[in-house]
Amino acid sequence: MRRARPGAPPRGSGSRALTSVGAGADFDRSVPADRTTEQEPVTAKEEHTQSKLWHITLSVSGTETPLKEVRRGLEQLAHDHPFLLTSRYANDHAEIRYWEEARDLHDAAAVALRLWGEHRSSAQLPPWKIVGLEVIDRETYHQRIAEGYGPPPAAPVGVHPY
Repeated sequence: MRRARPGAPPRGSGSRALTSVGAGADFDRSVPADRTTEQEPVTAKEEHTQSKLWHITLSVSGTETPLKEVRRGLEQLAHDHPFLLTSRYANDHAEIRYWEEARDLHDAAAVALRLWGEHRSSAQLPPWKIVGLEVIDRETYHQRIAEGYGPPPAAPVGVHPY
């Protein structure tokens, strides 16, 4: 029995359309064009948007939870979400700082707003609510640091009490 979407061509039939993917910075342009695979051309209407790095600060708060449970949950979150830079916590609130790669601010914010809820059960995080979110681009982050404003670079990395 074949498992597929209704109307979908069988795998390996060659009738599926290929899409073009932009070459990375290390793309070797010396490879002759006749050695490439067949692809549908990218139309002029398609727009190529590059991802940017966004510095995220997510603040959560709620009912008091034993510090050991909060710490263990944040450590598990750091394990599950490898780009987590640092977390600060108390028994009723926490702040998580990390870098997110996204196309624009809206995408970065959407991912950040889902982080706590999506990892709540897997990391056994407290049932706290998001009470604050800051999303800034990399240039703004470094400008703030250079001017002496904003939080210092996330060091030491890890999970720490306030």
